[in-house]
Amino acid sequence: MRDPNNEMEFLESVTHTYVTSDSAQDRLIKTLAVRTFKPYMRAGKRALEFGCCDGFMTNLIAGHVAQLTVVDGSQTFIDIAKKRVPNNVDFVHTLFEDFSPAVKFDYIFATYVLEHVGDAVGFLKLARSLLAEDGLLFIVVPNARAFSRQLARHMGLLDDLFVLTQNDINHGHRRVYDRISLNRDIDAAGMSQVGQGGLLLKLLADFQMDQLIENGTLGEPQLEGLYKMGFEYPDLAGSLFSVCRNS
Repeated sequence: MRDPNNEMEFLESVTHTYVTSDSAQDRLIKTLAVRTFKPYMRAGKRALEFGCCDGFMTNLIAGHVAQLTVVDGSQTFIDIAKKRVPNNVDFVHTLFEDFSPAVKFDYIFATYVLEHVGDAVGFLKLARSLLAEDGLLFIVVPNARAFSRQLARHMGLLDDLFVLTQNDINHGHRRVYDRISLNRDIDAAGMSQVGQGGLLLKLLADFQMDQLIENGTLGEPQLEGLYKMGFEYPDLAGSLFSVCRNS
């Protein structure tokens, strides 16, 4: 039987090693995710975000919706996120599977969530049950087949693209996705996709991307190019996204 206390303790433990928006690449990819999802969204809607980290993306989402509810199992992250979001954001401290709201949501954001949860398909079914009619679920996951990860394998740093690296462990990841496995979980949850692709062709490891962005080697023209190349070569992008609805 699942022990909620142990799960809460696990979530709190990874707050100490989780990469937040102090990372230039983290800020970039979350900004690009919201940019990518914006064409699917209309003003004046109610939204739900699963997981808030330090609230950087929460703040971005809040600017595009009328009301945003955030669910997170870490009180530490909630306390941090509250300091940077506007008044249209409400927080609920609970495990995802224990969240039982009285309303449905037009948009649900599950960005960098599926790789964390114990039961990914069960989580997707929960999200599906919380969608309003014609609602949309926005998903982002790290890509096992990212250019940087494949490069690491050829350098002898990885034996398997799907193994959990130390960086994955620091983030509290339980699995690594590619497009095939992501599509499989979405299908198993009874959802269909209205959009999918890759976010940002990722050349090197996280810390190296941070350095290149911070020192200006990768400026706006290069980053814009890598963003567009993520759509052309999604299998090599750093992250995968899906826009889903009830089948």
